[in-house]
Amino acid sequence: MGWVSHLQDSGFTVRTTDVPDVSTIKAEHDVPGRLFSCHTALVDGYVVEGHVPAEDIARMLEERPDIAGISVPGMPIGSPGMEGPNPQEFEVISFDENGQMQLFATHAP
Repeated sequence: MGWVSHLQDSGFTVRTTDVPDVSTIKAEHDVPGRLFSCHTALVDGYVVEGHVPAEDIARMLEERPDIAGISVPGMPIGSPGMEGPNPQEFEVISFDENGQMQLFATHAP
């Protein structure tokens, strides 16, 4: 199952757009370089970077924290859309427009 399917199965409506250079979108939305991942989503005023679990997106939308968005940096095995053998623990990191980062959630295999 891919990340988009994971979101759809969790009740999100997803519209995808392929772009030639995702770095422009990341820069426009203040995603810190060390949080970059394979794709960037815009969700109700927030940025979602990488394979963030739907439950964390839902929590962010419910709590409405004063952040720019959340990210799962890289592409850790075991994150939604990256299922496979030997899943890893991974973190979801929040970030603000000034590049300040904090732990938002941790997911164990």
